[in-house]
Amino acid sequence: MSPQALSEDAKPASSQPLHELTLRAVILGGLITLVFTAANVYLGLRVGLTFATSIPAAVISMALLRRFKNHSVQENNIVQTIASAAGTLSAIIFVLPGLVMIGWWQNFPYWTTAAVCAFGGILGVTYSIPLRRALVTGSDLPFPEGVAAAEVLKVGDENADTEEAADENRRGLKVILVGALASAGLSLLAAMKVLAGNVAAFFRVGAGASTAGFSVSLALIGIGHLVGISVGIAMIVGLLISYGVLLPIYSADQIPATGDISEIVSTVFSSEVRFIGAGAMAVAAIWTLVKIIAPVVKGIRESLASNRARHDGQEVPVTERDLPFSTVVIVTLASMLPIGLLLWLFVKDSPVTHHMGGLIALSIFYVLFLGLVVASICGYMAGLIGASNSPISGVGIIVVISAALLIKLITGNEADTNPTALVAYTLFTTAVVFGIATISNDNLQDLKTGQLVGATPWKQQVALVIGVLFGAAIIPPVLQLMLTGFGFVGAPGAGDGALASPQAALLSSVAEGIFGNNLDWNLIGLGALIGAAAIVFNEILGAVSKGRFSVPPLAVGMGMYLPVSLTLIVPIGAALGLLYNKWAARQAKPEFTKRMGVLMATGLIVGESLFGVANAGIIAATSNGDALAVMPDSYEPFAQPLAVVLFAVLVAGMYKWAQKVTTKSA
Repeated sequence: MSPQALSEDAKPASSQPLHELTLRAVILGGLITLVFTAANVYLGLRVGLTFATSIPAAVISMALLRRFKNHSVQENNIVQTIASAAGTLSAIIFVLPGLVMIGWWQNFPYWTTAAVCAFGGILGVTYSIPLRRALVTGSDLPFPEGVAAAEVLKVGDENADTEEAADENRRGLKVILVGALASAGLSLLAAMKVLAGNVAAFFRVGAGASTAGFSVSLALIGIGHLVGISVGIAMIVGLLISYGVLLPIYSADQIPATGDISEIVSTVFSSEVRFIGAGAMAVAAIWTLVKIIAPVVKGIRESLASNRARHDGQEVPVTERDLPFSTVVIVTLASMLPIGLLLWLFVKDSPVTHHMGGLIALSIFYVLFLGLVVASICGYMAGLIGASNSPISGVGIIVVISAALLIKLITGNEADTNPTALVAYTLFTTAVVFGIATISNDNLQDLKTGQLVGATPWKQQVALVIGVLFGAAIIPPVLQLMLTGFGFVGAPGAGDGALASPQAALLSSVAEGIFGNNLDWNLIGLGALIGAAAIVFNEILGAVSKGRFSVPPLAVGMGMYLPVSLTLIVPIGAALGLLYNKWAARQAKPEFTKRMGVLMATGLIVGESLFGVANAGIIAATSNGDALAVMPDSYEPFAQPLAVVLFAVLVAGMYKWAQKVTTKSA
């Protein structure tokens, strides 16, 4: 069943949910936030990865709130919304540690760091509100994690309308549980080093070299099932461009005649090919923005019409009640005052204080207007492939480049005398916009979940703000704890155990490259040309097929930018989902059968997400990234083939089992 069909089936029976934005939901969401956000900050700094918190929060909320009287699906949705908003805000660690790495900050000042997180996050919420109607209710974007979270909440609902619906929920819950156990079990074996977490091979291609491989992740199979075949094909196209063409070309003069080539290939990809992917994403993102301007304007008009109708006493469906647009505008504009104060405090004692007026005016303009652009792009990306796999660091590259170029333009030759100060100011401005990016990247998933379970949008939007405030409160002390306990690679005084924080290091180096005039613009320009070609191809394909087929250009850019281990599995999941849905269409109850496939995919995502939470806690408690490992290094040659075999068996077995459970007594 498509997400849009699920939406139509999920409208509430009554005009008002029994319980939704309650005190207990806020408290429970806040408690989950403390754990998830701290774990995400640590994991992101240590290995450069974060985990999506909405689905684990939905599972925990469902388990706890069902013990209370008068609980509801909508109340559970508020809990996962709060925890999800706070958890995703932790991606601010992809920027802020850069200020320490370049030696500008010696610590993370609590109120400054919290304010950057809070106001960037709040703007992410306000910009998401007009986007809800354009990207969630008015589009066919799959929003895989939003759909998955909604299915978790719905199958846990004890208040089904009919016995048939109750039976479907029981069977659906069974499918989710088995999928979750399989996914969590595979992740556990990978963490124990019994299986390889990633399977990779490096090989020569002519004078150059490339790599192929995949992540041993059932969750990515589930994501692929939910996003659909068009996105999967587009990602394969991007993968072939990067790994089949660009990587062999750009590595050609660096590959030795003999010896290990893995490190060289990895370095070429991260330092050259990935920037081409970022250029392709930038052009595709601009085109995407052009395409969604009309729906965004239409959404704003519909929101204003809904507000007028409510003001005039007309009955408006619960699922159409956003925060008043006037409130959104006031909060957005009012946020510019404290943001301006933060910028003034940052600049006033710096070597570039004589540019203060121009810098602050530029940054406020950038945050106010470019923030909306970034929110739209990130929301669209999350709708295509999900918040967890959305290349948010690629958006960070685009933000850093555009901000640095504008700052360089208004400061003239200042980069020759005070480059570090300008790099620091660029990162600080980027941090605010990145807060917008991270929240909008996740919030529209939450709003999709709300749409599918019949939630009240304005209550969920308030919950999003609450989640941002919870996250902003906990992120600074965790960052300071990581700095004090470990330090960051490249920062003054960093020791052997310093945290890599790879995204922050990348964004810092990009800013330094612009102000030092050593960034290779040819790479980004080539990516822009590839992105333009992908746009032209998609438009021609859409015209020839009369809209039946598409290869989304932004997904092509993602396929070029993301590691092959992520890129390859999502299309495989999309192909399996297509085959399953074709089989389901031939069954006696096709819509029910398709929904069971969605629930199986959801289970795969749930299990790995929950294990990710547990593993992050274990790693944080032991300060050991391999805390669960039980196998010696000598076992490693056996771990990869075993991972391939078990992964294939589990994927095939899960789909066969889902078919069996679905058709039994159907």
